[in-house]
Amino acid sequence: MPLIARSVDAQRLREAISHAPVTLLTGPRQAGKSTLAGQTVSSSPAAFFDLEDHRDLARLAEPTLALRDTGETMVIDEAQRMPELFPTLRVLVDENRRPGRFVVLGSASPDLVGLGSESLAGRVTFVELGGFRLADVGPERLDDLWLRGGLPESFVAATDEASNRWRDDYISTFLERDLAALGFRFPATTMRRFWTMLAHYHGQTWNGARIARSIDVSESTVRRYVDALSDALVVRQLRPWFTNISKRQVKSPRVYIRDSGLLHRLLGISTMYDLERSPMLGTSWEGMVVEQILTRFASADPTYWSTHGGAELDLRLETDGRVLGFEIKRTAQPAVTKSMHIALADLELDHLFVVYAGPHRFALTDRITAIGAADLLTAQDPLSAP
Repeated sequence: MPLIARSVDAQRLREAISHAPVTLLTGPRQAGKSTLAGQTVSSSPAAFFDLEDHRDLARLAEPTLALRDTGETMVIDEAQRMPELFPTLRVLVDENRRPGRFVVLGSASPDLVGLGSESLAGRVTFVELGGFRLADVGPERLDDLWLRGGLPESFVAATDEASNRWRDDYISTFLERDLAALGFRFPATTMRRFWTMLAHYHGQTWNGARIARSIDVSESTVRRYVDALSDALVVRQLRPWFTNISKRQVKSPRVYIRDSGLLHRLLGISTMYDLERSPMLGTSWEGMVVEQILTRFASADPTYWSTHGGAELDLRLETDGRVLGFEIKRTAQPAVTKSMHIALADLELDHLFVVYAGPHRFALTDRITAIGAADLLTAQDPLSAP
C-alpha cells in the first residue's frame, strides 16, 4: 500500500505520549492505528503486543512481568480484547508515572475499550484516528476521498472497482466477526439490514420508531444497534444544541455513517457518476464535510441545531474561544438564507461559514462567509476574516 504521511495525527500522538503515562489511540477497524503507532513510537518488537495474536496473548500470561518498565514505550494493539489487563496497567503506572509508558490501541470508544471509566482516570490521554484527512491526500483528491472514504486501503486501491470490493469485504467482516469481538452478539443479517436502512437515514434526525418498523424489530433493539455502531466508531450521533429560546427545538440526534466510502457501498453507489445522480448526493456531501471538519478543528462538544419551525444549523463548534456555525451545501452558488440569520441571532454565533463545492472564499455578509470545502479543510488559517 502506498505510504501517505499523516503528519497531523503523528504530531498529535507524539504530543500525547510526551506528557501522559498512557495514551489511548482509538479509531474504527482498518483506520491505520497500528501503522501510525509503528511510525511514531520508537519501540523494539518485544515492546509491541497484538492481542489478536495468540503468541502475544501467551506473553501476557504474566502481565506484571511482561509489561515491566524497560524504558521503552509499550504498544498494546486491539486492547478491547483484554479488558482485564487495565487494572494491571493502573498498578504499573502508579509505580512509575513517567510519560510514554504505554500506547494502547483500540477499535472502539474509550468506554468500550475499558479506558473510559475511572480505572485510569488522570493517567490517560485520548487520541482518535479517523480515516485520511483531506490535508493528508491533497485538495485535488477531494472527490476521491468523498467517493472512496478515508479508510487507507479503500482510498489507495488501484481502481474504483478494487476499492468497492475492499469496502464490501470490510462491511461483511465487520458484521460477521468484528462486532462480536467487541462484545455485541447481534445477528449479522439483521445488522446488515439495519446498517443499510441507517444509510438511507444518513444526515437525518434519529427516528427509532420508524426504523424499527422498517426492519420489524423493537425500538429498544434499534437503539442498541445504533449505540453499538457508534461505540465501534462507524456511526456518529451528533447531539442537538439546546438554547433558552421560545422556539420548539429538535431534541433527537442526527445520525451519520462516519466514513463516506462505507455509506456509498451500503447505498449501492460505485462511481462518481452514480453519486452525482443519487438523491443522497447532498446528505453524503454534508456527512463527509462534517467528519472532515471535526478532524480539522478541535471541539469538545460538536452539535447541530434545528427547530420545528424549519430553522437549522448543520454544525456548531466552540473552538479557540469562538462559537462558529457551519452550513454545508453541495452547490456552486452559496447564498444567505433566513435560517442562517436566525441561527446567528439565536445561537449568538461569532461567525457562520457556508461550506460549498466551489473554489473561492468570499463574504456574504459581515458575519457570514462562503468558503470552499477544500480551502476550509486544507488552508493554513481558513477561519480568519476573508
